[in-house]
Amino acid sequence: MTAIAQTAHVSGRHLRAFVRQPWFVGVAIIQPVIWLLLFGALFSGITKLPGFGSSAGYIDYLVPGVLVMTALFSCGWSGMAVIEDLDRGIIDRYLTTPVHRSAIISGLTVYELVSLLIQAAIIGAMALALGAHFEGGIIGFGALTLCALLLGAAVASFSDAMALILRQRESVIGINTMMTLPLTFLSAAFLPLALAPEWIQTVAKFNPVNWAVEAGREALGASPDWSFVLPRVAGLAVLALLATGFATRTFRSYQRSI
Repeated sequence: MTAIAQTAHVSGRHLRAFVRQPWFVGVAIIQPVIWLLLFGALFSGITKLPGFGSSAGYIDYLVPGVLVMTALFSCGWSGMAVIEDLDRGIIDRYLTTPVHRSAIISGLTVYELVSLLIQAAIIGAMALALGAHFEGGIIGFGALTLCALLLGAAVASFSDAMALILRQRESVIGINTMMTLPLTFLSAAFLPLALAPEWIQTVAKFNPVNWAVEAGREALGASPDWSFVLPRVAGLAVLALLATGFATRTFRSYQRSI
């Protein structure tokens, strides 16, 4: 089997397990809707603040933040599937076969991204129902979704790497929790950085979550500046490749420990 076929096999296995859990499927679908409704109601008055800098309604502003946050939160739990496979001996059985190590990581990442695509479609539909106006059209929303997928791939691979290195549920949960909220709030996900302290504005320049949010928001505008969007998309793509490579290399340390 080629690496692509092996990746498809691994992702298919996880997708079959996913659809057999109707409650988990329901939560994965409903969670971003709750965030959209909750944050939309909570922060709607922010548009009245001087310096908000956008004439669009807050739902239009919020959609990129919610979609990127969904990618960060949902894909951050990817390592838990690795922990489960370690406990059941599935990873050890994989490693006794000629399967490409990258296919194990990529297959799990593909599964996470399929789930994220479903969530993205639901977020888009719900936002339109709430009165959002995606002036960038389907191309703009596609660019936003691509940014979320690339970020999700990077986060999922990093989570998988931590699972292979630490091999403890509590440790993976702790790292995921420590990573997701700070990265979200050190970005323009919920309010313009012009309203944030200067140190947050500085940190946000190096925050991939902010790259995804700002690139996606720009792409949804009426006249997107693609010279602003494309470098951030490229940065997210490089980050995803580096994270996948890092996760693949952690199999070496895992194998040395057994």
